[in-house]
Amino acid sequence: MGGGDTEELAETLNDTFTSDDDQRFKSELQGTNNLLELLEKMNGKVAGDYNGFGDVAPGLRVYVEQLKPKSGSFDKYVEQIDAIEQQVTEFEAVISMLDKHVSLLESKLQSVHQKQHS
Repeated sequence: MGGGDTEELAETLNDTFTSDDDQRFKSELQGTNNLLELLEKMNGKVAGDYNGFGDVAPGLRVYVEQLKPKSGSFDKYVEQIDAIEQQVTEFEAVISMLDKHVSLLESKLQSVHQKQHS
C-alpha cells in the first residue's frame, strides 16, 4: 500500500464518517424541527381556547353582579330557615324526653295492672 492509497483510504473514510455525521445531524435537526412545529400548533390551539374564555368572562362578571342583589334578598329567608331548624332541634329534644316519660309511665301502669290481677 503506497502513500497515495493511504490518503485515498483516509479521504474515503473521512467522507463516509462526515456524510454519516451530517445525516445524523440533519435527522436530529429535522426531529427537533418537527417537535417545534407540533408545539407551535398546540400553543395556537390553547391560545384559541383561552381567547374564547376571555370573551365569556366579562359576561359572567355582569351576570354575577346582577345576582348579588337578588341573593341578598334571600338572606332574611335563610335566617328564618335557620331559626326553624333550631326550633325543630329543640322540639326533637322535648319529644325525646316525652317519649322516655311515656315509656316510664307505661311501665308503671303495666306493673300496677299486673299487681291488681295477681
